Amino acid sequence: MTRLQADNVDNVDNADDADLVLRAERAWVDGAFRAAAVVVRDGRVADVLPFDADVAALDDRRVPDGQVLLPGLVDTHVHVNEPGRTEWEGFASATRAAALGGVTTIIDMPLNSIPATTTVEALDVKRASAEGRVAVDVGFWGGAIPASLGSLDRLHDAGVFGFKCFTAPSGVDEFPHLDGSQLRAAIEEVARIDALLIVHAEDPEYLVDHEALGGHYQDFLVTRPVDAERSAIARVIEGARATGARVHILHLSDAGALPMIRAAKADGVRLTVETCPHYLAFEAGTIPDGATEYKCCPPIRDDANRDALWAGVLDGTIDMIVSDHSPSTADLKTDDWGLAWGGIAGLQVGFRAVWTEASRRGIALEDVLPLFTTGPAALAGFADRGVIAPGALAHFAVFDPSATAVIDVAGLEHRNPVSAFAGLEARGRVTETWLRGRLVASSDAGVTSVAGRLVTRPVDVLVETPL
Repeated sequence: MTRLQADNVDNVDNADDADLVLRAERAWVDGAFRAAAVVVRDGRVADVLPFDADVAALDDRRVPDGQVLLPGLVDTHVHVNEPGRTEWEGFASATRAAALGGVTTIIDMPLNSIPATTTVEALDVKRASAEGRVAVDVGFWGGAIPASLGSLDRLHDAGVFGFKCFTAPSGVDEFPHLDGSQLRAAIEEVARIDALLIVHAEDPEYLVDHEALGGHYQDFLVTRPVDAERSAIARVIEGARATGARVHILHLSDAGALPMIRAAKADGVRLTVETCPHYLAFEAGTIPDGATEYKCCPPIRDDANRDALWAGVLDGTIDMIVSDHSPSTADLKTDDWGLAWGGIAGLQVGFRAVWTEASRRGIALEDVLPLFTTGPAALAGFADRGVIAPGALAHFAVFDPSATAVIDVAGLEHRNPVSAFAGLEARGRVTETWLRGRLVASSDAGVTSVAGRLVTRPVDVLVETPL
């Protein structure tokens, strides 16, 4: 096991007593489950020892039989919406939901807040809104819009984790999309400053203009065909191949794009890709009329497509599973598919939803865990999150994989009780969440501590940079 370098653990082995020992018959260590005693000092993992190791500790606990000890999950795709649209979601409610879902680090998208995070000044406003109110750690993406091209280095130097852009209209006026030439300029710019561009990839030439559509899901689905995703992804790959830029495809819904993604990776293109719980848990044929809580862009596609996405998860083409938590107020989820807001709320329950579907398919927990932990952590540049290893932050989730319950959205911490996951008979339950060796949430007591920090892009990816 490799010790991660961190200033505050250099001499940790000389301390008299550990702050905490968590003993688990099944702990996720070095990519496998094994019995372990996880020793914590000063908020970080000091050592991982055999289960029965004799360790002097101020607090010595055992994970209940049948439950597993996981590293805290990392979600790099969350729309918190504060300030400006805080009635949709906010830092307090979003991070409470994250904590109860076992997510200990989120990266906030640069929209749908007002102002959008496209300038250093807007980033300062967002940080001020979040300071002292977050139950888990929070970082921030910057935005690449036409007006910010040529000056991305300022936001990069301010600590954002990279830059999000749209290749089609975003749905909010304050975050315009990039046309083809502007996308290429953005790719060239991130290559020059060694940054990361994350892309909502849909080509507007293939999207069907519409207003009201009525209540049938298929009428919405045909307005955002697979060719829109494939065309935009191909353009992103072309730009990255030509410039050496690091690029990431957001919320992949079209499994037909996987062959070109797989080929680009094999050629050495610096490309990663994510998908989301709703694309893996749901399929178009079972979405009821008027149920616009399922509306998202790109859309949920058919069952064969879902099967192929799962294949991409299992063969490693898809690097991570993140929520794309994009809530709104209930009134914006009108029963007309053309008029309803497009976004799915799932931050608190996404991991459970994926485990539910994985279980149904006979897929082991081991096969999906990296996509919620080391996958998104690597995208953000964190080597000390998403793992249980000496030097890592003592961020943990205790998970009962065999528990079952029907998801009641009224009982979630999301600000608005609207979610496609409502009524899902979910498998698994996060019973405890720990932040820096401190219990901050449990299924019995809820969120008991608001101890999160605002974090910036690591300069040395092995050391956390708190604000």
